[in-house]
Amino acid sequence: MDVLQHPVEIQAYVGEQRRSSQSIGVVPTMGALHDGHLSLVTTARAECDLVITTIFVNPTQFGPGEDFEQYPRRLEIDLELCQSAGTDLVFAPTVNDMYFSDSITTVRVPGISQVLEGASRPSHFDGVTTVVAKLFNLTQPDRAYFGQKDYQQQLIIRRMVRDLNWPLEVITCPIVREPDGLAISSRNRFLSPRERKRALILNRTLAQAHNRAAEGRSSPAEVQAEMSQQLMSADGVEADYSLVVDPETLQPAGNDHKTAVGLVAARVGRTRLIDNQILTFAR
Repeated sequence: MDVLQHPVEIQAYVGEQRRSSQSIGVVPTMGALHDGHLSLVTTARAECDLVITTIFVNPTQFGPGEDFEQYPRRLEIDLELCQSAGTDLVFAPTVNDMYFSDSITTVRVPGISQVLEGASRPSHFDGVTTVVAKLFNLTQPDRAYFGQKDYQQQLIIRRMVRDLNWPLEVITCPIVREPDGLAISSRNRFLSPRERKRALILNRTLAQAHNRAAEGRSSPAEVQAEMSQQLMSADGVEADYSLVVDPETLQPAGNDHKTAVGLVAARVGRTRLIDNQILTFAR
């Protein structure tokens, strides 16, 4: 497995692979890899000739007072995990490698980036789309792999790719969960054992919503109300939102929706968690 740091190096490497007609899959990450990330690499390995994993803690997606400096950086461990999962090349640049000191260009996807997670973190998704755009330009992938757990993020990236006519396919891979149903996240490490048990309410709320939708006796609005009630009544859990929305616009789902997305966000102790579930409404 190769490891490169500088943009000119990755561009030269990719150019060589392109000349030999290798299909390229890229898995963008901020490191601190877990089984969720590795599932993306495994999927890319099965579908592409060349798999590139990027590891870059991107400062532009952290807002004031957020934990950029405290974000875990463990490159050596991550490199071992990448190799075991089948990565061919890791691109691990520094901040100075990725951004000029006078950079002013931002890639923005308005509307869907300004609600839900974007409402409480106004500049977050601008940082995500800008750095992902740069990574796409550097790696020239045929396919890019993201996790469903960050549903809003993958939707925004899909829209960016479509609107900018990038010749690549965005692949959204299923949420990877612990045996008890908790969605795997780098934030789970901050939960105490007691908080860890309380956090299971997120998945239970979504599972119940999935069942209610499948039964065909509840509207999206009714399912959303039940989700809100269940989450808000949970001990030790501070609900942020629990919504049933259109999978493309993130606007409230109506009675004509056959498919919607249930989205939940809550703070358990000091740890903020998100989760989601695709809902199919029987008619």
